[in-house]
Amino acid sequence: MSIKKTKTSLRALDPYAQRESDTYQTPLPSRELVLQLLSDQGVPLSADQIYVLLDISNDERDNFNRRLGAMERDGQLMRNRKGAFCLPDKIHLIAGTVFGHADGFGFLVPDDKTKHPEDIFLGPKEMTMVMHGDRAMVRLAGVDRRGRPEGKLVEVLERANKTLVGRVMRGQGVTIVAAEDKRISQDILIPYHLDMGAKVGQIVTVELTEYPSSHAMPMGKVVEILGNYADSGMEIEIALRKHHLPYQFNPAAIKQAEDYPKTVQAKDYKGRKDLRDLALITIDGETARDFDDAVFAEPQGKGWRLVVAIADVSFYVTPGDALDKDAFDRGNSVYFPRRVIPMLPEALSNGLCSLNPDVERMCMVCDMQVDGQGVVKQYQFYPSVMRSKARMTYTQVAALLHAEDAALTEEYAWLLPHLHNLNSVFRLMLTQREKRGAVEFESTETMMVFNENGKIDKIVPVTRNDAHKLIEECMLAANVCAADFLLKNEQTCLFRIHEGPTPEKLEALRLFMGEFGFGVGGGENPRAKDYAKLMQRIKSRPDAQLLQTVMLRSMQQAVYSPDNVGHFGLAYEAYTHFTSPIRRYPDLLVHRAIKAAVEGKRYQAKDWHQLGTHCSMTERRADDATRDVTNWLKCFYMQDKVGEVFAGTVAGVTSFGLFVALDEVYVEGLLHVTDLGNDYFIHDKARHEMVGERTGVRYRLGDRMTVKVVRVDMETSKIDFTLVAKSDSAVDENVVEPAPERSKPAKAAIARPPRAKVTAAAVKKKASTQPAKTAAKPAKPKNRHAAEKNKGKPKAKAR
Repeated sequence: MSIKKTKTSLRALDPYAQRESDTYQTPLPSRELVLQLLSDQGVPLSADQIYVLLDISNDERDNFNRRLGAMERDGQLMRNRKGAFCLPDKIHLIAGTVFGHADGFGFLVPDDKTKHPEDIFLGPKEMTMVMHGDRAMVRLAGVDRRGRPEGKLVEVLERANKTLVGRVMRGQGVTIVAAEDKRISQDILIPYHLDMGAKVGQIVTVELTEYPSSHAMPMGKVVEILGNYADSGMEIEIALRKHHLPYQFNPAAIKQAEDYPKTVQAKDYKGRKDLRDLALITIDGETARDFDDAVFAEPQGKGWRLVVAIADVSFYVTPGDALDKDAFDRGNSVYFPRRVIPMLPEALSNGLCSLNPDVERMCMVCDMQVDGQGVVKQYQFYPSVMRSKARMTYTQVAALLHAEDAALTEEYAWLLPHLHNLNSVFRLMLTQREKRGAVEFESTETMMVFNENGKIDKIVPVTRNDAHKLIEECMLAANVCAADFLLKNEQTCLFRIHEGPTPEKLEALRLFMGEFGFGVGGGENPRAKDYAKLMQRIKSRPDAQLLQTVMLRSMQQAVYSPDNVGHFGLAYEAYTHFTSPIRRYPDLLVHRAIKAAVEGKRYQAKDWHQLGTHCSMTERRADDATRDVTNWLKCFYMQDKVGEVFAGTVAGVTSFGLFVALDEVYVEGLLHVTDLGNDYFIHDKARHEMVGERTGVRYRLGDRMTVKVVRVDMETSKIDFTLVAKSDSAVDENVVEPAPERSKPAKAAIARPPRAKVTAAAVKKKASTQPAKTAAKPAKPKNRHAAEKNKGKPKAKAR
């Protein structure tokens, strides 16, 4: 086969040659050039042919082969049966990430959502060869019975699971481990001599030695016995391993942190503004140990001076060092109930970097000039050395501002003028927030109170007071200044972006709100101000909680990206995270970028887009892990409440039932469709309701009802309810009592309905034009375990 070679070296024409040269000591042809070469040639090419066309020398071949291998793993290239490299698009293959389901099927989420916007269904047969999280290549093979594109597995590009955590079981003469992550439906076979003597029911960590294939189950060996399922703290140990959270620091990182002096050295003050005499204070929660930020305000001219000092973590953690590598891997600190997995070793996070009272600390300062209207007119960033004058809590500050505690007021009489200064600036900024139209959803946070055995004693609501809001406004102001400063200096960084609703979600929101006589302003591109206006109109209605929930669910999730598109929810044109570098890696990157700009330099990162994707992933990973732990603890708390009756509010509506959030205990569980009544129920996704086809009875998001706890499953962290009584609908015009505020749903109970019987009447229905119907039967399934096996978990709501 002949190949086309131009007179001019293709390598010399590489448009990304400078990037490669800046990144690598021995630059190679870029990935883009390799892809362009294959596209121009129009045929598969062997490695030798690529060497010739791109002038790859013998000395470069090993490194270049590694690049080709990486492109294969990323799904950019594929080898055919002859070993030649092909472009997947040319042979109609789609690369993506596999997401498994507890029922044995799965989906491939394509890498390129612009070319392939829909997820591709993978049946149980295809899923026998892959596991949740693997990267794979599939070929479209038609559509499944529900009209979804269906794929056939062609090749596994990369295995995601090197280890997993699971429970030991024995069956059919072999030791098996069932993964705690139910998205991995395959059991792991363990040879007896590799099980470390683990007993049935114990939780273990398994290292996979063989991956699943079309003819064999995965195999592994036990490398760690964690203990029994109900041991104190086991829920956290499981979550750490299930979600692959880094929880052990590299010894080099520990050594680097502990080798630093325990106190700030005078020689490090050089080039820093001395703010040690300024009355900077920290305000945090009672249990906080890492203090990122300190604040101070004073009158200045016709306005105010607001100083926000942030721990200068970048002074101690430099690009590429051991601490930086561990911080990057973690991405953020993870806060479990009663335990924190910090981003930085304790010597820094609670010591040298933490703005503890009465000790010198390095910091980066955002020094702002705020006018009489609450607008930041000028700002300045500079490195400084400070000395916090007090470690205050939100409770203390709120009590001092409202003169609620005479003894406390006397103790902190010297601080009161400074707190009132901060409060005055906060009040001014709050008016600007209202003018800006930032979206503010009302909710009640909850806190778990634990007993001496480490289990929940009770769950109590925690209300945000004025001190919380004061600190929030100060941090928002500093973050906006950081984004503006970096933009003005044309310094690339990670912005915190939050896009508006998608066209599909916006249309669904408009249809829903239209039923209540409300419209959503802003046309095809509404702004936060349009949402805020709508919130003002609905907040006094008895169904405000319902309408607010639907509005919240129409919004997208905030992420990190170098491409600034603004922050929809906060109504900022540019926003970034600057104020928490002890616990968030994006903030550390922003500090490095600001320092470089202050010094007239530029901070170069290898790949800002990759950094944004990684930091967004670690944030979601931490959320998933903490949610798992919270759900398990709540199930443990509800174990002795089986048979008790509670009032609650419908917090979610699905095709298989209603999620009900209980009053007082702040726990959520599932009211299965089979317990709603003897009828076929139509799930109307747009209206967030279930409607009985024969009876016409409606169950809607926000409805009030009384339920009984009938089952708590510790293994799956699920709680089941049965219906005792349905109160008047929360959206009924006659309702006079609004649904109470409640905490954010914990998704603790999830289930799927058994298949409905097919009747002649049902067959005649036009499925293509009717919403899905689910039959509700008064009797429970005879085989409870078979019904439980069909339970599935809905997608997490975007935030």
